[in-house]
Amino acid sequence: MEQPQLKAQIMDEQAMSRALTRIAHEIIEKNEGAEGIALVGIVRRGAALAPLLADEIEKIEGTRPPVGTLDVSFYRDDVRRKIAPVEFGTDIPFDVDKRDIILVDDVLYTGRTIRAALDALIDLGRPRTVQLAVMIDRGHRELPIRADYVGKNVPSSHEEDVRVTIAPYDETNSVSIWTKPTE
Repeated sequence: MEQPQLKAQIMDEQAMSRALTRIAHEIIEKNEGAEGIALVGIVRRGAALAPLLADEIEKIEGTRPPVGTLDVSFYRDDVRRKIAPVEFGTDIPFDVDKRDIILVDDVLYTGRTIRAALDALIDLGRPRTVQLAVMIDRGHRELPIRADYVGKNVPSSHEEDVRVTIAPYDETNSVSIWTKPTE
C-alpha cells in the first residue's frame, strides 16, 4: 500500500492565527458583541481551536465567552459501522438555552460531523442560534450545511486529505493537503 504524500502546506501558524483573528471580528460583528455567545468545539481539533478563538474574542471585546467541548461519537450516522467508537466526552460548563452557540471545527467536508453536532447540542438544550466556524471549508457537501465563518476555502478532490494540525495534539499549527494512500 502506498503511503500518503504531502502535496502542499496551505497555512502555517501565522496564517492560522490571522484567520482566527478575522473570524473573531466577524463573530463579534454578526452578534453585535460577545455578550450571550458561547463557543463549543467539536472534539478533537475543533475543541483545540475553540479556546484560541475565545482568546481572540477576549482581546477584542475584553470579555471571554465561555468555551465547551462536544463529543459527537455516538451521534454520527456511521457509528453502527464502527466496532467501538472512541469516546472523548462532552464538557459544556454552561447552559446552552437562549445562547448564541458558535460550533467550532477544523475541517468542513461532507457536513455529517456538523449534523451529528447539531443533534448532540439540541439534546443539551435550546440555543437561540447555532452558528458554525471552521478553519477550512473544502467543499464536497453531502448535506445542506454551510459555515458562517471560514478561515480558508480549500477546493480539494476526494482523493486528498486536508489536515489541520494543532497543539496539543500535534507539534505545529498548520494546514496541509495530502494525497490519500492507494490500495
